[in-house]
Amino acid sequence: MKTTKVSAGSYDLNRFLHGGYETDIITTIYGPGGSGKSNLCMVLAVSQAKKDNKVLIIDTEGGFSVDRFKQIHGGRKEEIEQALQNILILKPTSFREQEKIFDNLATHIKKGPVSTLIVDSIAMLYRLELGTAINSGHEEKIALVNRKLALQLRALNEIARKKNIPVIVTNQVYSQFSSEEAEKKIFMVGGDLLKYWSKCLLELQVRGGRRKIIIRKHRSLPQKEMSFEIVNSGIRKKGIF
Repeated sequence: MKTTKVSAGSYDLNRFLHGGYETDIITTIYGPGGSGKSNLCMVLAVSQAKKDNKVLIIDTEGGFSVDRFKQIHGGRKEEIEQALQNILILKPTSFREQEKIFDNLATHIKKGPVSTLIVDSIAMLYRLELGTAINSGHEEKIALVNRKLALQLRALNEIARKKNIPVIVTNQVYSQFSSEEAEKKIFMVGGDLLKYWSKCLLELQVRGGRRKIIIRKHRSLPQKEMSFEIVNSGIRKKGIF
């Protein structure tokens, strides 16, 4: 069976990913704050909306910016307004609200019909809920929160496969110092769960305002990296990290 892809919305990113995002899998984009995760999502959303395709965005961080959408789009007012009609946004403010959205995700997808699903980010409300569970000291509560996240990722995976659409998830990171190697290591929030359900892992790094995207996991591409910068029209390749 031939793998299908959709444009990532950027010429340079499409070349980097050999055509864009795969349609029947979860792609997780992870990195620290300010590394460009939401910008990559916005570039994709604008690209799909311009083609009159419906995009469902689960925005847990309030990161969707209409002004940024307009800037990336760069078209006439009426064209931008038409494209914005193709953006469907759900804004949960608690992990419980996020859970309810995922319980009814199939219904939301049908209403579109949605051609692209973006979750920005999967980890924020989960992280807050997990922190509360950890502070309570109850192992059962911690396990329950992790089970709920696993069910949400399973739902995303089923939608990606059954609807043959790209599912893009952003994720936060945290760091720990290794006592053996005396260096700081970066980990994804909900690490093993996200690694299991995601067939593509893209890590973003930022250092002194310079950004880099690294393919950490992919079904057909080797690990490689590309330095990039955020510009008015989206993102573009840059020389050296």
